[in-house]
Amino acid sequence: MTIIDDLKWRGLVADCTDFDALGKRLASGPITLYCGFDPTGDSLHVGSLIGQLTLRRFQLAGHSPITLAGGATGMIGDPSGKSAERNLLSRERLDANVASIKAQLSRILDFDSKVNPARMVDNASWTQGVGYLDFLRDVGKHFSVNAMVAKESVRARMEGEGGISYTEFSYMLLQAHDFLHLRKAYNCELQIGGSDQWGNITAGTDLIRRKLGAACWGLTFPLITKADGSKFGKTEDGAVWLDPRRTSPYRFYQFFINTEDGMVGSYLRKFTMLGHGEIKELESRHAANPAAREAHRALAREATTLVHGRGACDEAVRASEIMFGGGLDGITEALFNDVAGEIPTKELPRQSLEGAGIALAEALVLSGLCPSKGQARKDVEGGGIYLNNVRVAEAGRTVSSGDLLFGKFVLLRKGKRSYVLLRAQ
Repeated sequence: MTIIDDLKWRGLVADCTDFDALGKRLASGPITLYCGFDPTGDSLHVGSLIGQLTLRRFQLAGHSPITLAGGATGMIGDPSGKSAERNLLSRERLDANVASIKAQLSRILDFDSKVNPARMVDNASWTQGVGYLDFLRDVGKHFSVNAMVAKESVRARMEGEGGISYTEFSYMLLQAHDFLHLRKAYNCELQIGGSDQWGNITAGTDLIRRKLGAACWGLTFPLITKADGSKFGKTEDGAVWLDPRRTSPYRFYQFFINTEDGMVGSYLRKFTMLGHGEIKELESRHAANPAAREAHRALAREATTLVHGRGACDEAVRASEIMFGGGLDGITEALFNDVAGEIPTKELPRQSLEGAGIALAEALVLSGLCPSKGQARKDVEGGGIYLNNVRVAEAGRTVSSGDLLFGKFVLLRKGKRSYVLLRAQ
């Protein structure tokens, strides 16, 4: 199976400038390709994984990937998929963002390969010295305004209320110039990107043909959405980031474990490096028994390991198991805090825990898990109450300062999944 066949099977092909010609070129030997990443923030988000993983699939097939951090184009802002003008960032802020993004890209791609190492470039390195008049003469004269206006990314903005500034209108010329530079400097013949980049990518292939008369191609993958068509990677709290300081490995894992049943097979194909046979088997098991959630766990494990590493993934799994009654021995405070963010929390006066402490039945009423002390005692006697995920056998049990986790928390559970966290104040 060719790399293009694999991408099609995974649902990762939206369009190509010339499938037949690209297929023949890939069959003739290794190719250099690139994908650009937006540095307007200090972290990439989960949607950008598609570009990274597509580069990785090409690298594993023997090709040479280039990741481009747009230190120059980031100062302009890509209008593709945007309904309003972006805020312009300072040079210092962009430099810091580029440095952060480079670290994230290195988790997915192999930059130390002896055969076809990945390469990182920043378009600021070849754009900063280009004068405005030189750019108009060497690049701008090759583009028709009529053709630029016809591009979907530009037309959509022109038809909107805010219109489009000349600054963002010129973005596709800068991206086309990037492709031209990489074609000359690194013999880069292929640019990949999301389907919203089609206009920018074809601008580059057109420029290369006009300036160099050389072969080049563009390949896009579909933008990933949820089952209802809404944007992928968005939660109630905002975007799902690749930087663990912004989205912890536990929350990242939870994002994928909570994938809609109807999308889990598609996401296994797109967001993991699992082989076809493994994925088909998981899809088959999911169809036979969706409640087992085997496909969801495989998806979450694979995606979290790719982005955060095996150790962080193991901790995320451990934290997830706490929500299903797993033990708390050895858990770190940072990991517990991630879990705590998913649980309703109520305040508990610290002085009530001094000495013999507060009756468990009273704590259960305070938590809202039980309507009365009498019901609380019945629930304990029925074996349905857990303190710090350990079943309580005595109805007269008290809760004291010795039960506090990290000196401040008491975790109460009723039944399998009803949790409340009491925080001592």
